[in-house]
Amino acid sequence: MTRPTAGGAAPAPGTAPSALPSVPAQSGPRTPSPAPSRPAAPPPAPRRTAFAEGVDRLRAAAVTEPGRLRLVGALLAVLVVAFGAVTAWQTAERSAAAEDVLTRSQPLSSGAAAVYRSLADANTAASSAFLAGGEENEAAREGYEKGVRAAAEGLVAAAAASGSDPSATEPVTRLNRLLPEYKGLVERARTYNRQGYPVGGAYLRYADEKMQKEMLPAAEELYEKENRRLDADYADARAHPWAAIGLGLLALGALGWAQHREYRRTHRVLNRGLVTATAATAAVLLWLAAGQGLARAGLGDSYDHGIRSLNVLHDARIASLKARANENLTLVSRGAETTTVDGEPRDAYDHAFEQNMKALGTGLAEARRLADDEAGKRPVTAAEGDMAEWRRRHAAARAQDENGDYRRALDLVIGGKGATAECFDGVDASLATALAHETRQFREAADGGRKALSGLVAGAGVLAALGATGVLLGIGRRLSEYR
Repeated sequence: MTRPTAGGAAPAPGTAPSALPSVPAQSGPRTPSPAPSRPAAPPPAPRRTAFAEGVDRLRAAAVTEPGRLRLVGALLAVLVVAFGAVTAWQTAERSAAAEDVLTRSQPLSSGAAAVYRSLADANTAASSAFLAGGEENEAAREGYEKGVRAAAEGLVAAAAASGSDPSATEPVTRLNRLLPEYKGLVERARTYNRQGYPVGGAYLRYADEKMQKEMLPAAEELYEKENRRLDADYADARAHPWAAIGLGLLALGALGWAQHREYRRTHRVLNRGLVTATAATAAVLLWLAAGQGLARAGLGDSYDHGIRSLNVLHDARIASLKARANENLTLVSRGAETTTVDGEPRDAYDHAFEQNMKALGTGLAEARRLADDEAGKRPVTAAEGDMAEWRRRHAAARAQDENGDYRRALDLVIGGKGATAECFDGVDASLATALAHETRQFREAADGGRKALSGLVAGAGVLAALGATGVLLGIGRRLSEYR
């Protein structure tokens, strides 16, 4: 008996049994399939800078009214403080320049002119003493020594003031080298003259040539350099503080805009803090404008009625000294030095005397025009009178010399009463009086200009701090309404 297999029915008769499933042939070791790839991680986001984050915060704050108020308050406070700082800085610079004009530049300029004048004075005294010959008086000798000492002391002061500036040290160095050479020539001329040797006159003419062609040009160069320094200090002291004025106007405009903005939003007419800031800023601006205006006026007056007059008077006094030296040397040389004028030979020293007197006359006329009061005009007028008399006496002395009366000509030049020496002394004394008067006027006007700026530096700082505090308090009051 046939039994079916367990778990299934018996195959039907005549039906072949089903074949088993085939297994594919295995060729070599089995390669594992690759694991699925993971997606790449995104790159890290760049780290934001503090500046970018700050900009974002400002943008976020700008869309709210409290944020806008904070921004407006900060900008106004910075603007007011900047205005005060720039005002203090520019005022301090101008005040220092005005101080330099009064205490450094002008004294140095006058000192350089004094060096020039002392050298010319020494040269004049040397020729006067030489003409006296063996009868050389003590006054003439002392005048020469005094001029040399004053020139040496002036050169020491100029060297100390020039520092390392080569444009200033070069003429001072040259004069320090030439002054002993000049003194040596004068001493030789004096020695030979006292012994009666004619070669003394040649030494004196050589000394005068060294003075006229080397020493006085070097002294004039030093004088011009100090005048340029004085002009530069004047320009610095009188310069307009445009940066401070511009910032002040900008600060006032910004404060006005902020108050108008608040009025449109709140219909409140006044914000005490902003009004205080506006008043402080306006006070600084007005103080700055008034102080600088008064300083410019005072310094301008000191230049027009002080420096210009002093320069003209210095030149006139030097011209008188050179004229006196040439008048003396006319008698010393006795025709040994000639020059051609309009095709005619003339005594070189007498021709130089005429040129110096023309310069003296022009200078005195200009000094009288610049004098702005009677005290300034009086000595100049007296000098003009002495100059006219000097010309007349000089003409008389020249006539005597040309006629062969040398002794009479000498008496008319270096003698006592009625000599040209009296006229020269009168011109020199009058010019000294005029110089002293103009120096006082300069100092008074320049000191007034300097004082016009006093207190503005500290005042600008205090008022700017008050203005910034007012801005912060005024804006803070508005911000408190949002809390």
